[in-house]
Amino acid sequence: MTQESIWKDIDSADYLFLNRLFEPRDNQLTIVLDEAVANKTKTGRRELPGGIVIEDSTPIEPTESCKVFVLHWKNYVSYCVTEEMHGSCGKYEDEEYTGRLLRIYTMSHFLNHIAIDTGAHSEPYRHYKIACLNHNIDIISVAPPELTVRARSEGEDLLSEPKGSRRPN
Repeated sequence: MTQESIWKDIDSADYLFLNRLFEPRDNQLTIVLDEAVANKTKTGRRELPGGIVIEDSTPIEPTESCKVFVLHWKNYVSYCVTEEMHGSCGKYEDEEYTGRLLRIYTMSHFLNHIAIDTGAHSEPYRHYKIACLNHNIDIISVAPPELTVRARSEGEDLLSEPKGSRRPN
């Protein structure tokens, strides 16, 4: 698959969940996303805490037919992970972007903050946002990420600690 076709697959997914975010080396960033769908095979009655009952509830979750997307930046300037209930997710009229779930901003508050807050930079910054159901992730870099896609059955190794991780045992 081409980078463009993977980008389109990510952006056109029904839903995304952040599975994992880590720095495999200093100043590198890898993000693993799970594609998710409304799993109609599990539609039914759900009882929530507090005695709330929802009839005909359909969970949104990854299924065997969903993909696992890996985005890797060889270098980044900054990133921010925000719990989805607190993120703006593009609701400001003075911000400009293209995309739905995987966005590129040409004007944003985060881009302005980073441009002001950082010192000398020779290349223009790019602001990427990934709008997941569980988090919003903002990334500033000078280059786009490398994109790969895997079947769910191939994504299991992404759940373990990455090789070469700087984390202590």
